[in-house]
Amino acid sequence: MKIQVSKENFLNAIQTVQNIVSPRTTLPILGNMLLETRNNNLTIITTDLDVGISCTIPVNIQTEGSITLPSKKLGDIIKELPAGEVTIIVKKNNLVEIECEKIHFKLMGLPKDEFPKFPEFKDKETLQIEQPTLKAMLGLTSFAVSHEETRYILNGILVEVKDNNLKLVATDGRRLAMANSKLPTASKKELSVIIPIKAVTELNRNLKDEGKVSIVLGTNQILFDIDGTLIVSRLIEGTFPNYQQVIPPPTETKIRLSREGFLAAIRRANLLATPDFQAIKLEVFKNKMVISKSTPDVGESREELDIEYQGKELMVGFNPHYLIDVLKNLKQESLDLELTDADKPGVIRTEDYLYLVLPMRL
Repeated sequence: MKIQVSKENFLNAIQTVQNIVSPRTTLPILGNMLLETRNNNLTIITTDLDVGISCTIPVNIQTEGSITLPSKKLGDIIKELPAGEVTIIVKKNNLVEIECEKIHFKLMGLPKDEFPKFPEFKDKETLQIEQPTLKAMLGLTSFAVSHEETRYILNGILVEVKDNNLKLVATDGRRLAMANSKLPTASKKELSVIIPIKAVTELNRNLKDEGKVSIVLGTNQILFDIDGTLIVSRLIEGTFPNYQQVIPPPTETKIRLSREGFLAAIRRANLLATPDFQAIKLEVFKNKMVISKSTPDVGESREELDIEYQGKELMVGFNPHYLIDVLKNLKQESLDLELTDADKPGVIRTEDYLYLVLPMRL
């Protein structure tokens, strides 16, 4: 194989695919990325056997071929090269020469034969959604995913498709986030799968503020095509909890408040939180909320926030991080908070989004 490629294009492609490569893999080949010429292009692939990423860029091909090279080493070398054309030449015994101007590197690779095959999704139904829409939905749900290995079924986002409605749901058992969106065309069949958080992280990293993303479902895998960058992931097997049964009906009396004002007040109260004393206190009165924090041997804070509210007075405690996570991702200037009692969940509800968080004992 002998190719010439722009350093900038090459580096961008390497950085797109190399994030999933683990430096501590038990299989040496998984620490490499596959470089393969296809149809006058260069395709670069990485995988950890659960998630795979493929990126294709235009190159000048003088000789077709393929090779796998150490992901981090290749990325570090290309990053430090000057701008311009880079020449990659595969020699005998998997030795690769990298040339740019008067700079010469030699790097040992491994043959393609040992590299896992990238799955193909032929004759499968394809769903399409706007990239910014999916990116926003993931941003409003992914923070609620559980990271406890013992609850593997919650280590991902539930994706449900019915007719032309797309729904994403994530929960860690203490909070739940659910986002809805309409698809341009109705799906021929209903879909319910769980995508692991590692794939979600790569989606968040690659989705842009324009264009469409195509979604294709295989037997136990899912494929996302983002402008030619392919992200394929195994699905989490199992049954997601029945989230509908924990969602309370809307309350008649809601607390209308400023999102940014509420977020800033919680962040200030959180300054006095410790691992042993996390909960902040919300006291709700007519048209006023008091947000306070008292931590033994640390200090106290108290802040009043103007609200619109005509219901009963109540007091409730929450983990401040669970409120900060949702408030910093929402875009609305004002929002409605539903609180009913000290031992009942707090709910933020809009037309296409719901966030539920369990209270903490004060």
